[in-house]
Amino acid sequence: MNLKFSAPVRESEAKMIKNIVFDFGNVLIKYNPEYMVSKYIQDSEDKKLMESVVFDRLYWDRLDDGGITDEEVVAYSCARLPERLHDLCRRIYYDWPLNLPAMPGMWELAERVKKEYGVRLFLLSNIGSYFEKFEKHFSVLSLMDKRIYSALVGHVKPNRDMFEYLLDTCNIIPNETLFVDDSQKNIDGAEAIGIHGYLFDGDSKKLSDYIDSLFDE
Repeated sequence: MNLKFSAPVRESEAKMIKNIVFDFGNVLIKYNPEYMVSKYIQDSEDKKLMESVVFDRLYWDRLDDGGITDEEVVAYSCARLPERLHDLCRRIYYDWPLNLPAMPGMWELAERVKKEYGVRLFLLSNIGSYFEKFEKHFSVLSLMDKRIYSALVGHVKPNRDMFEYLLDTCNIIPNETLFVDDSQKNIDGAEAIGIHGYLFDGDSKKLSDYIDSLFDE
């Protein structure tokens, strides 16, 4: 079986995995700006413009580290859009957490491995503080022993201080921990501190098989 993961857990360490840490966007949910905009706008040119402005990483990277407010993002976005799109801009921005479909199979996977293997589950996400208001819409989050949002703690992946915060706050040991993320640079950051990494490619079955292999007798 051709499993795609970054740092395989050695056989001698397999039974030591006690924690699984998940990223959020494109791991537990699908983060797709095109989809989020298309829920509100049909015109192709307006969709492209709105997506490029509202979801510009110029803003979202600063949201992740707490360096900009939601109100500032909306104001800056509206300043770059024609007035006829301002109301839609506000609606799309403030509704974005409601337009995040579940990643197929991943919520079920999280529930199963927690129940079957008794592992602790954690969320480690680069995400703005606004999302915290919408946690109740994602039942998978109730499975997490702790949820860490970058904007609320002042650290971002892949920086070492983010992973140190995870270890210290959650009282976990690096070589007892598997980190699942869709970004290689984030996996590299985790591995640099001794955490095992799995580069997620959207295939929940493959990840499920890999986790099961860690606990096979």
